[in-house]
Amino acid sequence: YMGGNRFGARAYADNPDEAKMLEAIDYAHLHGAKLYMTVNTLVKEAELNELFSYLNPYYERGLDAVIVQDMGVFSYIRSHFPDLPIHASTQMTITGVYGAKLLEELGASRIVTARELSLEEIVRIHRESDIEIESFVHGALCYCYSGQCLLSSLIGGRSGNRGRCAQPCRLPYDVKRGNQTLGRKDEKYVLSPKDLCTLDLLPDLLESGIFSLKIEGRMKNPRYTAGVVSIYRKYADAYLKHGRSGYAVDPKDKEMLLDLFDRGGFTDGYYKQHNGAEMIAKTEKPSFRRGNEELFRYLDETYVQSKKQEAIRGQVILKENQPIALTLSCGDVSVEVYGAIPQEAQRQPITEEKLRKQMEKTGNTPFRFEQLEVIIRGEVFLPLQELNEVRRAGLEALEQEILKRYYRKSGNRLSSTQETQMSDHHETGESSLQLHVLLERKEGLAEVLQISEVSEVIIESDAFDPEDWKQVVKLCHQAGKRCVLAMPTIFRTKAETYFDKCREDFLSAGFDLLLIRSLEEIHYVEKMAISLPLIFDHNLYIFNHLSAQMMLARGADRLTLPLELNSRELEELGCRERELIGYGYLPVMVSAQCVRKNMEGCSGKSELLYLKDRMGKDLAVQNHCKFCYNMLYNSTPLSLLGQESLIKRLAPLAVRLQFTRESGAEIGRITQAYAASFIRGEAVESPIAELTRGHFKRGVE
Repeated sequence: YMGGNRFGARAYADNPDEAKMLEAIDYAHLHGAKLYMTVNTLVKEAELNELFSYLNPYYERGLDAVIVQDMGVFSYIRSHFPDLPIHASTQMTITGVYGAKLLEELGASRIVTARELSLEEIVRIHRESDIEIESFVHGALCYCYSGQCLLSSLIGGRSGNRGRCAQPCRLPYDVKRGNQTLGRKDEKYVLSPKDLCTLDLLPDLLESGIFSLKIEGRMKNPRYTAGVVSIYRKYADAYLKHGRSGYAVDPKDKEMLLDLFDRGGFTDGYYKQHNGAEMIAKTEKPSFRRGNEELFRYLDETYVQSKKQEAIRGQVILKENQPIALTLSCGDVSVEVYGAIPQEAQRQPITEEKLRKQMEKTGNTPFRFEQLEVIIRGEVFLPLQELNEVRRAGLEALEQEILKRYYRKSGNRLSSTQETQMSDHHETGESSLQLHVLLERKEGLAEVLQISEVSEVIIESDAFDPEDWKQVVKLCHQAGKRCVLAMPTIFRTKAETYFDKCREDFLSAGFDLLLIRSLEEIHYVEKMAISLPLIFDHNLYIFNHLSAQMMLARGADRLTLPLELNSRELEELGCRERELIGYGYLPVMVSAQCVRKNMEGCSGKSELLYLKDRMGKDLAVQNHCKFCYNMLYNSTPLSLLGQESLIKRLAPLAVRLQFTRESGAEIGRITQAYAASFIRGEAVESPIAELTRGHFKRGVE
């Protein structure tokens, strides 16, 4: 995988320009490899029209696939570049068979699974779908499910969804329970996982159905990349040759991998455990480690500085009064070229040795002669310049013959009229505005039900038990409000088992709508034949009209606007019939790790702890035990009180208030303020002392 100079998840890498990327595609193809391009960021509405001119040169050159996060980009590539395979990025948070089957139906050829999946979950994906599976086997681990992180974005404006993550997870934090600090003083790197190394698990991974082993190596040096890849190639080949019984890992090879990069040891990741303290570095990355100079020298000489050339076969024929003939072949590709006509030698005829020596000078070309047959008929002579010319022509012809098999015609550039027709841009303008409230805990339900301006109440499925659902729905309906059940942010085997078990409770409860938060849940709901209207939440990103169209086509009845667009970008996207989050401690990370468990062991009970950063800010972290994931929240709540006129011009269907850690009384006061200001148009004094506007004003790069 390689990133170009746009739309890639490593915006700060030394990414190649168009000429270098085209050269890289040719280089890979000449040496029998495939090159995949990263187009794996979320793309704003105004950027969509730049995609064709950006991708088309690579498409024509034979780019083998693109890796994609944005559903709008996915749709765009399917329409404009139908022959280009699409790989679904790990940023799509594919956590099971339902997401895999959804992407398969949409036309993806491969999925890159979430790093958090177990071997059993991967085996199931392989068993129940036909899509290629790619999984990470080595390199850096994100603390958060990829694609579900806004921490860098909200605290520093550098969005991981736009390739600009500042890695705040690698910084120290104090874990607090009230005034008590948990853990040792030298173990503050509680969000910093060790690097992944799966050499010991390789037979299990290869037998699970994984098609492609993914080594994380972006922004690492060539020595690191070459060293890690060579080790995994060695052990993959060993397994393929000897099988499981003959498979054994030399400890020296693991030590070599640590010599290349060490963040405090390795972990074999999530394949055989859901989470655990032994996966987290906790202490600061070693500041100095003596380099293995012998290893570095070997890697540099063998891979970094060496010249890669493909073995070719050839035949050169010299006959008097006939053009010199050169036939070259590489694999199943052959070419034949002709040059000048040799003359009868007056003094020194050309010898086989001299002709061979001249023709085998392949220099900096991609080729080297493995075999060259030299045929000379008669005593003939040809100047060296002519020999060089026919050799050059032959090698260039062979290179072009190999490459042209990959070339394509131009993609489908739609007319401006067609592009306009594809847009579902909504005009702005004032319309009636609804007020919706999401409750992550039971606190506040009574207060919210008493506020007539609230038209919809959303309850979290892990905070409200199934036996309570029917009563909550009844209370909402008696208060004249719709009641919505929020599905979990991460949907894996534990969540599936839970909802399978309580399906009858769900169907009999009488919910009016369902809040969907993952690609898995889209397909799961279809499988369960649940016919409720669906709201797709903000983390099913709609940065552009094409992604919105894709979500609507997959069953969304309502969409939630993303948290990283500013008001101007929201206006370009269109807000009508969509929901805008207007208040809340925004979720900035969702992780399979558990801060509570890693500090003190698993209690099986949800608890609110706090992470104090270097600036003294407190980030709340909640362990959602029912579905076994942690949610980290921003230190300051989003509040759009005071932005009423602008929001009314954007004309969303509703403003949603999200309550997490607030008391019932606080929930009541804040909701009343929004009802008075946004619904009744009254001037109010904000009950929120410290607040942020999030990205509503600033947005992200």
